[in-house]
Amino acid sequence: MKRKYFGTDGIRGRVGEGKITPEFVMRLGWAAGRVLGNGRGSKVLIGKDTRISGYLLESALEAGLVAAGVDIHLLGPMPTPGIAYLTRTLHAQAGIVISASHNPHCDNGIKFFSSEGKKLPDEVELAIERELDKPMTTVESEQLGKAYRVGDAAGRYIEFCKSTIPWTMSFKGMKIVVDCAHGATYHIAPHVFREVGAEVVAIGAEPDGLNINAGVGSTHIETLQKEVLKQQADLGIALDGDGDRLIMVDANGSVLDGDDILYIIACSRLRRGILNGGVVGTKMTNFGLEHALNEHGIELVRTDVGDRYILERLQLERWSLGGEPSGHIICLDRTTTGDGIISALQVLAEINKSGRKLHELRDGYQKFPQVTRNVKLGNVPATELMAAESVQQAVAAAEDALAGSGRVLLRPSGTEPLIRVTVEGPDDGQVQNLSQQIVDALDLLVSAPAANSRRTVSI
Repeated sequence: MKRKYFGTDGIRGRVGEGKITPEFVMRLGWAAGRVLGNGRGSKVLIGKDTRISGYLLESALEAGLVAAGVDIHLLGPMPTPGIAYLTRTLHAQAGIVISASHNPHCDNGIKFFSSEGKKLPDEVELAIERELDKPMTTVESEQLGKAYRVGDAAGRYIEFCKSTIPWTMSFKGMKIVVDCAHGATYHIAPHVFREVGAEVVAIGAEPDGLNINAGVGSTHIETLQKEVLKQQADLGIALDGDGDRLIMVDANGSVLDGDDILYIIACSRLRRGILNGGVVGTKMTNFGLEHALNEHGIELVRTDVGDRYILERLQLERWSLGGEPSGHIICLDRTTTGDGIISALQVLAEINKSGRKLHELRDGYQKFPQVTRNVKLGNVPATELMAAESVQQAVAAAEDALAGSGRVLLRPSGTEPLIRVTVEGPDDGQVQNLSQQIVDALDLLVSAPAANSRRTVSI
């Protein structure tokens, strides 16, 4: 069934507009309490990132949940994966995250974890949506929920992160720059890496409510690159605003994205005989990674873009490792969701065990040239354009030219009126030409009124 309110990762938007208003969020808390709670004494955790609007939305959620008879345990600023962990260990019925991840401070969102620390199943989200469309009521006074604050939330999560590598392992002598994106990991990530012995230079660790992801973090990796070179550090770690993404920088300032990190962790587990099955990627996973993993005898399967789809496929295959280029890495043998800190620790552990430097761990993986061009839509729906005979012919011609050594992907944007055309292959010039031919075929079909304002952009 089509969702009315939930997207692929909770509910997100601009603060004060649409669904991100105090009125809607209070009703959302009430509806969630009705579905996820089980009467008096039910426990739901609420954590948030460092956006100034977190105070507003936290209070609104609290009011709605208490009105439904649910007790609230407030975690304060806490990474998304930390909330997932604490939901499990504190035996809560659910965990709620107030965050818009890598978006700017003017956006915010709400997402949920089940009692197992996993994303809610579709049927549960749909049940919450049904409650949202009902008139809000309040339980009797003696049945109202209460609010508590969890004072040691950060310490609990720090210890959990460290437990995902051997306690005997020390990174003494390693210098690391950690970019916290002025987000939810600012008071956690530096402590984790210092407590396992590394010398840590922290940047992006002074949140003021407005500077989250502003020129720092995994979406602005140039800041970390400069600091790694300035500090002559061994490597750099960039997290996003809610701490579930990881991008790394080696000592030379070169960037390692989620595909690079996935390759390193997969090969590490294969060498040590603990890789459970294959690896799950997405439609955007670089073809070079698929080729490199296959050379090691590791199967890669693809899902739609989004960590919830990666998790679903991992559970279906009963595998333990998946991720996407943006830096969402899921190590199900360590935790239940994407976790930037824990993923970084797995890479550091391989450096420690192998004695190799970060850039050396990428040996054997050659990223294929990739170009994505965005075609702005006119009056013709994206599905109709992509199904057109001329477009299909252009796609088929590109696939024939690549001869199995690359791939072509067309997909409508989930957030903008665009079709994204992605072509990958071993030769950059060929990839550029083939992608442009497909874009040209799409352009010819866009209606005349929209043609005056349309444009294509390469990224």
